[in-house]
Amino acid sequence: MGLFSFLKNAGSKLLRSEAEKNEAAAVDAAEAKAKKEAVLLDIVNETGICCDNFSVELDGDKVVAYGQTESLEDKEKIILALGNVEGIATVDDRISVVTPPQATFYEVKPGDSLSKIAKAHYGDAMRYNEIFEANKPMLKSVDLIYPGQMLRIPNA
Repeated sequence: MGLFSFLKNAGSKLLRSEAEKNEAAAVDAAEAKAKKEAVLLDIVNETGICCDNFSVELDGDKVVAYGQTESLEDKEKIILALGNVEGIATVDDRISVVTPPQATFYEVKPGDSLSKIAKAHYGDAMRYNEIFEANKPMLKSVDLIYPGQMLRIPNA
């Protein structure tokens, strides 16, 4: 979850052009807002990305996005689709991900070993081989890591 900033006056003009057409016919501000939100929903639906219970709330130049996706990649694409619309300055991400990321990155510190890293991440130093396997072919030996090196740590 987070707040993402975009250039308000850059991006697709879909929201503005549709909103301008709809504002002339809108009886009040609430109806115009609802029509703008419908345009944002259409923009995301046109991407073909599946997002369960997807909804948006527009508050001036900020859009709050709700829903649930299968992957972090899908979530990020939805945020970009919304944020790259002219008139949107921020996207408040309230989208949850069903499948958590498969790994994290870790920067090797002086004195680290794969077993020490395994102990810190998994609570079991003997799981060092999981980290080694996840970083092949970059790692040639369990003993050859160095400070500053980035490693992929699979989720437990």
